[in-house]
Amino acid sequence: MAGVFDIDLETEEGSDGDEPELGAEMELEPRGNGLEPVGHYEEIEISESSVNNGPEHIGPHCFELLRVLGKGGYGKVFQVRKVQGTNMGKIFAMKVLKKAKIACNAKDTAHTRAERNILEAVKHPFIVDLMYAFQTGGKLYLILECLSGGELFMQLEREGIFLEDTACFYLSEITLALGHLHSNGIIYRDLKPENIMLNSQGHIKLTDFGLCKESIHDGAVTHTFCGTIEYMAPEILVRSGHNRAVDWWSLGALMYDMLTGSPPFTAENRKKTIDKILKGKLVLPPYLTPDARDLLKKFLKRNPSQRVGGGPGDAADVQKQPFFRHINWDDLLARKLDPPFKPCLQSEEDVSQFDTRFTRQTPVDSPDDAAISESANQAFLGFTYVAPSVLESIKEGFSFQPKVRSPRRLNSSPRTPVRYRGLQGGAAGGNGAGTARRAAGGGLLRWGG
Repeated sequence: MAGVFDIDLETEEGSDGDEPELGAEMELEPRGNGLEPVGHYEEIEISESSVNNGPEHIGPHCFELLRVLGKGGYGKVFQVRKVQGTNMGKIFAMKVLKKAKIACNAKDTAHTRAERNILEAVKHPFIVDLMYAFQTGGKLYLILECLSGGELFMQLEREGIFLEDTACFYLSEITLALGHLHSNGIIYRDLKPENIMLNSQGHIKLTDFGLCKESIHDGAVTHTFCGTIEYMAPEILVRSGHNRAVDWWSLGALMYDMLTGSPPFTAENRKKTIDKILKGKLVLPPYLTPDARDLLKKFLKRNPSQRVGGGPGDAADVQKQPFFRHINWDDLLARKLDPPFKPCLQSEEDVSQFDTRFTRQTPVDSPDDAAISESANQAFLGFTYVAPSVLESIKEGFSFQPKVRSPRRLNSSPRTPVRYRGLQGGAAGGNGAGTARRAAGGGLLRWGG
């Protein structure tokens, strides 16, 4: 499943020619998030000692393993139930990462820290929620909301293409999520169907923040070559320096994918795909409405300064486009608009939207026997986290009443990985494998990371 965290961040081996290796970093030093709380959130200083001296000690013992949702070289993702303390009985996704495999690579350490920091700092209706983070001697644990509706990719696979009204709804919610990230100086850089999850009501949630770039304000640019080829903006491919405008190119590529069944520029290999992105003609099917054609042309401008959203207005300029004329943005943000698809789920534990290759496995968290050196462990100081909403629940004496279990449905949906070997399966709700729809391309199967 695609999603919040990368389980395996290693770059793909065997790149041919002089093509830049995907995922290569220009800056490897981990950065602080440098963000201020947004909206009506109270700033709370949280440390490992303050959390563990509070009403409950958060650790692996607080969670019952229910299902395997995904696994990769760096760890596993489980569906879990909290069995004690605040939120007892509630279902979450638990990402378990092995410190020893992360700490030996500066890029992987930086990606892991950046993603955890961003998830703590950024709260939004259309961005996945991090509820807890903690660590043991050899592992990192991230507890996230379980997005049981699965990947948007799965829904797109079932439908083939979306009606314009359906695409408009999803694109509108994504626009608000991207705008919120940009307002906090964050570029997303890996927008694709696998990284967009659906909650139980059918609203989208952006996941997988391992490729985000922080602290990009006021015309600043970055040069990292990263992302998923079919959705990457030209300025990333040529390393000319890029800013938040790359996310609007990716949204255009995603819009094209939704309305036609594939990204706008694809070929039988990476080099030819890149060449098409840089030089190919944009072909628009005749059945698209004038508003859709107009917006696609504006999103897929190769010059980022001419791209819609590429100017100072950012998301506000995108929201003004005729394609979105029927969207009430206030109601959309409040999630008052009905999604075009509501997942058919039998219970809170329903994993029918996940890959059955993993959900049928017995969930086991391997022994914590690979503690790393004290110096290597310095990279993970301050990893522990409890969401402010949880702290408020503790203060107010909140208790969660679990729902009665119901029989679950089984299903699966495939996808071919391209950029990293990555996580197979998922955690917020997703899956993996291969597909004829994306035989020539594909992205990274990762979730909950």
